[in-house]
Amino acid sequence: MDTKNIGLRNIEVADTKISYIDGQKGKLIYRGYDILDLTKNSNFEETCFLLLHDELPTKNEYNDFKTELVDARVIPKQMQINMGNWRKDADPMDVLQAFVAAFGGYYDEEFSTKEASYSRAINLIAKVPTIVSSWHRIRNGKKIIEPDSDLSHAANFLFMLNGEKPDPELERIFDICLILHADHTLNASTFAAREVASTRAHMYSAASAAVGALSGELHGGANYEVMRMLLDIKTEENVESYIKEKFAKNERVMGMGHAVYKTVDPRSQVLKELSKRLSEKTGQPWYDITSKVERVTAELMKKTKEVEIFPNVDLYSASVYYMLGIPMDLNTPIFAVSRVAGWAAHIIEEKFAEAAPKPMLYRPKAVYVGKYGGPQGCKYIPIEKRTKK
Repeated sequence: MDTKNIGLRNIEVADTKISYIDGQKGKLIYRGYDILDLTKNSNFEETCFLLLHDELPTKNEYNDFKTELVDARVIPKQMQINMGNWRKDADPMDVLQAFVAAFGGYYDEEFSTKEASYSRAINLIAKVPTIVSSWHRIRNGKKIIEPDSDLSHAANFLFMLNGEKPDPELERIFDICLILHADHTLNASTFAAREVASTRAHMYSAASAAVGALSGELHGGANYEVMRMLLDIKTEENVESYIKEKFAKNERVMGMGHAVYKTVDPRSQVLKELSKRLSEKTGQPWYDITSKVERVTAELMKKTKEVEIFPNVDLYSASVYYMLGIPMDLNTPIFAVSRVAGWAAHIIEEKFAEAAPKPMLYRPKAVYVGKYGGPQGCKYIPIEKRTKK
């Protein structure tokens, strides 16, 4: 097998105890627990504990963990003042990456022990939502809303973002979204975090690298592109002609297909139902449009290429976030609000070799295919004697 220039697909680079994907059966497992079971019975705070500690908490552990998260939500005032110096049209992911990295200047970045690492993880999980919501308020000239200690992680974020406390149904829908996005094995951002962690850089640095990786449209930015597509389509009646035009131009239909899942992505199943519930609640058309995009794309793929294609997590999450009143350019930062829990777990696992014999610096090898002028390499020519060939 040629392992070069394939994006490391199917190349095993590490062992992990955190999550597992069965792409053939369409299963996603967090620490041994099926994601569908967690979305039915758990919540985001408990899922964070599970990812970090490899087990579900006792009642006392759960209450203590929630208290730690609540107490860590506030970010330094100076950080919010500094946000005010950024141009108002700055990409929210650039803002998030910068201020996650800046935590190293505000807080003790040392995490040589597991206990210190768990403290840093709680700091990240608690504060990333506050960064995202603070920036959104600042860029729109609105007063920053401080965290509400009486609200859950999901409800508090929506409150800080919009200034209104969500009703229980909306809170639960967003809570489920956070569970679904919390981890997904060795995706691009998680791999970036682990690679940086392998150098013994501190957790904030590794998490900042993960944010940078997530910002790309081929990773976390895909659901933004899905919502742009849905807005372009406008109505259910326009779906078929729009998708056929995409096929005619050999362009990708965003939100369809996955590098790992060869059947239905289990997260898309849950999000599809959430999208339907929100459409019924709000009267908006996005579920009907999205489900038709799924059906038409699958039919055309089967007819023209004789292969099956299934929706990924982005197809329905785009409309869910839109109907929750979340601005489109915050879709990817909200991905980070959730995924930071998985990043922290992976950084700790990498740092302390929890699934390996010992910590090891990542140092892959590249095959040189550039210019070569013999055993001693190219001969240096003084600048005044150089000419273009």
